[in-house]
Amino acid sequence: MMMQAILQTQLGGVETLYLGEAAMPTPGPEQLLVRVWAAGVNRADIVQRQGKYPAPPGVSPLLGLEISGEVEAMGEAVEGFTLGDSVFGLVGGGGYAEFALLDASCASIKPDWLSHHEAASLPEAWMTAWFNLIELANLKVGERILIHAGASGVGAAAIQLSALHGAEVVCTVGSEDKADFCRRLGAHTAINYHEKDFTDAVKALGGANVILDCIGAAYLDRNLQCLQVDGRLVMIGLMGGANASLDLGRLLVKRLSLRGSTLRAQTESVKARLSVALREHVLLAIQAGQVQVTVDKIFPLAAVQTAHRFLEENHNRGKIILTLD
Repeated sequence: MMMQAILQTQLGGVETLYLGEAAMPTPGPEQLLVRVWAAGVNRADIVQRQGKYPAPPGVSPLLGLEISGEVEAMGEAVEGFTLGDSVFGLVGGGGYAEFALLDASCASIKPDWLSHHEAASLPEAWMTAWFNLIELANLKVGERILIHAGASGVGAAAIQLSALHGAEVVCTVGSEDKADFCRRLGAHTAINYHEKDFTDAVKALGGANVILDCIGAAYLDRNLQCLQVDGRLVMIGLMGGANASLDLGRLLVKRLSLRGSTLRAQTESVKARLSVALREHVLLAIQAGQVQVTVDKIFPLAAVQTAHRFLEENHNRGKIILTLD
């Protein structure tokens, strides 16, 4: 059987994307076949579209890393789910389609108080934030964290998660409108990088214990300048380039830790563990009003070019969603 899906004429810009037909996937023994009602749009999708971030072996080559929808079919070893269940979760690929495969271990039942659009906005951003801040950086109460691209999907989740864990949150943004958005989410300080050097601003505050960085090379030296002794820099993106000089002396003297991190390449067991954290911590915090869902724009699946362009031009405050309902 065939299904509607976003395809590409070739690797490249937004103009290569189009709505076409692809074969409907068949679930493995421990997978759910989900009728997709909403899919999140992420920076990783853009990089994959450009040919710089290919899908790992064994997963769908189609774009899309997070979905929300209804269980259409399931593998023979799946337990705990029934046909028609509303579920959401992180997928290896293939989210920009009518149907997608979701590992049962990464699937969560969607609560009634959450829409499919809202549910699809959660996995990639919040699991990335949890993995890198709570597990890798070991963010502690009272520490100061610098989050770059604070108004992005991951940035918005990271700000809220850090504040929830009792950290002092500093972020960088590109406009005063985005600064206001980040402060409403819990950022204590929002630095407009068009107006001031974040290095001086953070050092004036006393430096950062942790930095979450999606920029890469362009910010490396300034990030290291900002860190306090025993500071931790976690790098999750390379929007500002992949090659930079590293001052090993500063790294040594200040006892700094530099960690690279990606979510997509993690094992299923790690993603399953992060899915539990999403259910047991993030969902409860949303329901309690401690943090909020940050869906900015919703586009029809057929308007995927517009959605990608909106994200690439940094217009978003929070998440962008493709809808199939």
